Amino acid sequence: MNHRIPLADLHPRHFGWSVADRVATVTLDRPERKNPLTFDSYRELADTFHRLRHVEEVKALVLTGAGENFCSGGDVHEIIGPLVAMREEKRMDRLLEFTRLTGELVKTMRACPQPIVAAVDGICAGAGAILAMASDLRLGTPRSRVAFLFARVGLSGADMGACAILPRLVGQGRASELLYTGRFLEAAEAERWGFYNRLVAPESLLAEAGELARSIAHGPTFAHAMTKRQLHQEWDMGVDQAIEAEAQAQAICMQTEDFARAFRAFAAREKPVFEGD
Repeated sequence: MNHRIPLADLHPRHFGWSVADRVATVTLDRPERKNPLTFDSYRELADTFHRLRHVEEVKALVLTGAGENFCSGGDVHEIIGPLVAMREEKRMDRLLEFTRLTGELVKTMRACPQPIVAAVDGICAGAGAILAMASDLRLGTPRSRVAFLFARVGLSGADMGACAILPRLVGQGRASELLYTGRFLEAAEAERWGFYNRLVAPESLLAEAGELARSIAHGPTFAHAMTKRQLHQEWDMGVDQAIEAEAQAQAICMQTEDFARAFRAFAAREKPVFEGD
């Protein structure tokens, strides 16, 4: 059954959205508050990443923030205040509903087949740091600052998958330091630790993130989706199981037209033009 969703059906209201040349750009767009998240934006982001599994026109994404910041985390007045009220009302059910909602956003980001490039400038804190962490690739600027702030507000660093994903990016010891202290990770250190793929000038951040996303979007996108899926699934596999899973994945990719297309281009000494089929 074809569950294809037309691109025109995606028109988010709680963040910026544009599509050009196979790449969708998601912009957290509340610059006057450093682009905090709300209950509505959490839900709509999760719904959008979920639906993107069935949008053929989008092959890669850029996730960024408006102004000179990425995301300051959950909005203090629109999220943190209501959560404290739920705590005072002893509404554990509603608190758990919220934490599951935030976790669902990370799960939909990891499950959508399109690789996500986070373009991070300025403040990237709390849930904003999680969004960058959950992306597939991260570009930062010399002025970007990352903090997993949860311990500083009396919460566990175990938030939205941080204890599972962050150690895989920067190592167990470094992740433990960030999650226990909530300190800011400055740009050069973040690049050295492997959180960022690279640093670029603030004025060229969006252009370079877009170019990286376009290079992926014009590649063998079925194969890229398979790579993303295996990178995620193999966290829970031993080496032997992973080798078998990759054997099956690669055999599937060898049945694609892009595989044959690449061979024909090589034989003709031409650059392959991939179409994702």
